[in-house]
Amino acid sequence: MAKKLRVLVIAEAANPEWVSVPLVGWSLAKALREVADVHIVTQIRNRDAILRAGLVEGVDFTAIDSEKIAAPLHHLSERLRMGAGKGWTTLTAIHAITYPYFERLLWRQFGPAIKRGDYDIVHRVTPLSPTTASPLAAKVKRAGVPFVLGPLNGGVPWPRGFDAERRREREWLSYVRSAYKANPLHRRMLRNTAAIIAGSRHTAGELPQALQDRVIWLPENAIDPDRFHLQSAQGVSGPLKACFIGRLVPYKGPDMLLEAAQTHLREGRLTLDIIGEGPMRPMLEAQAAALGIADAVTFHGNLPHETVQSVAARTNLLTFPSIREFGGGVVLEAMALGVVPVIVDYAGPGELVTDDVGYKVPVGTRAEIVTRFAQTLDDIIAAPDALPAKAAAARARIAAGFTWAVKAQQVAEVYDWVVNGGPRPDLFADRVRQD
Repeated sequence: MAKKLRVLVIAEAANPEWVSVPLVGWSLAKALREVADVHIVTQIRNRDAILRAGLVEGVDFTAIDSEKIAAPLHHLSERLRMGAGKGWTTLTAIHAITYPYFERLLWRQFGPAIKRGDYDIVHRVTPLSPTTASPLAAKVKRAGVPFVLGPLNGGVPWPRGFDAERRREREWLSYVRSAYKANPLHRRMLRNTAAIIAGSRHTAGELPQALQDRVIWLPENAIDPDRFHLQSAQGVSGPLKACFIGRLVPYKGPDMLLEAAQTHLREGRLTLDIIGEGPMRPMLEAQAAALGIADAVTFHGNLPHETVQSVAARTNLLTFPSIREFGGGVVLEAMALGVVPVIVDYAGPGELVTDDVGYKVPVGTRAEIVTRFAQTLDDIIAAPDALPAKAAAARARIAAGFTWAVKAQQVAEVYDWVVNGGPRPDLFADRVRQD
């Protein structure tokens, strides 16, 4: 058996008890331990959760205490999270200021080992944002060790006609987001990277043309089969059941969903479970009452992760008209349960869903999306017998290409290419050509 490559995995955000980026960082870093000899480097805030997950500090992982710089700006970020929107672009910009200090401490601790050749590869898994520079890349390359970056994702433009939602989400910096490309530290990082894993085709397209020969497309999200083990029965003899899972905020479109589904909800052909919490909830409840569909819509609020799948698995459809999803993890989770996704064909979800596993509604203005979503629901309810086959195909697609174990094997192909050369790997040659 070939000896496993020794990989220093940088996952500043990696936490098995959180969601979003920290869960992605943890899940991928943990899965990579099965295909490589991995040591994880993370931020001190993740230490206790990783210990509770069973890893041994100093052997399996190291927690870097960068709180001197990170804590004050983290508190600022939390304050900015209050109110109607998250302002993700602003939060990412704040994090980009603190991150180089984390890498400085990391190099101080691991630089001698990297220079000695104790690691075959250094891989930055998180931050996921392509706007966050890694000064470490040049140092690692000078030490003769390949630096792998990614998955990188983010920066999907707001669709035409959604400026009001953009402002409600406090996305003021998104208007000047591309300025990061002028950062010399960012350009230097890319030049010194051996492989760049792009989590979306949009992100891949944002990278300089001169570097495209080292870019590999690999969607950032995957699912843990132990967390998503239930299966939708896909009974289609009675009213169909739909669910929405996510924060109740403008860009995820729950108000568009209520408007698009109102006729079927009002006339008893559809029910809707809304799982999630957010500032739009009072408005959505009022909207449901005004449309006369309150009895057909259940607002669950935030639920524990294990309860989410229990509710979702009782439904036929994930109805998810979000217009700005980078990764679309909730879409993969629904597909793993055999819940058929109905999504807007834009950004992350549009890259994950194919016609044989779900329904893709063309992006457009708000009015166009509502009309097209309503038409798609009309078609589904008129011919529900197609759902069981789509559900089975969705589950098969997840098993073939979107579990963390499979993703780790795909990243291992990248590692082998970086170390040994040969043709650049096409990780979805047999699975995603139909996209």
